[in-house]
Amino acid sequence: MSRIGKMPIPVPAGIKVEIKGQDISVTGKKGALSRTVHPEISVVLQDGEVLVSGGENNKKINAFRGLTRSLINNMVVGVDQGFKKVLIIEGVGYRASVSGKTLSLTVGYSNPVEFKLPDGVTGVVENNTKITLESIDKEILGMTASEIRSVRKPEPYKGKGIRYEDEHIVRKAGKTGAAAAV
Repeated sequence: MSRIGKMPIPVPAGIKVEIKGQDISVTGKKGALSRTVHPEISVVLQDGEVLVSGGENNKKINAFRGLTRSLINNMVVGVDQGFKKVLIIEGVGYRASVSGKTLSLTVGYSNPVEFKLPDGVTGVVENNTKITLESIDKEILGMTASEIRSVRKPEPYKGKGIRYEDEHIVRKAGKTGAAAAV
């Protein structure tokens, strides 16, 4: 049995959950999200909690049950509190700025890279090197942060590039370390 899928999802006060067949929509103070669940998974709202159950008890259905429970929980948390990802830019002359929905990254290329933020994602730049992304949809937020990071991934010698705030870059010695041993 799926251990994650068995757990009920508590619905906080002020959050409205609607279930119509396989479609589920969650509305809260930060916005509204909706999703269609797998046909073999059933979702029920009961006593202020959302319960996810599967028809058969096999490995595939249990996997979908746990996934569905996590996705619905992320929807509830997103419309209640929201999600945040922080990216750090390291390197001499590397900087970022945001104007409207466009993030401009100067990260060592001949021209700045213009990145258009998707709908539902807001970006703020602090000290020209700290990008804070916020959204109610965890999936879109993670994809956006990943795409921004892929513009200039951190390199292992000096650590220059765009990295997540909690990411640790393993450094390499470089050529001088090998030449000194001879």
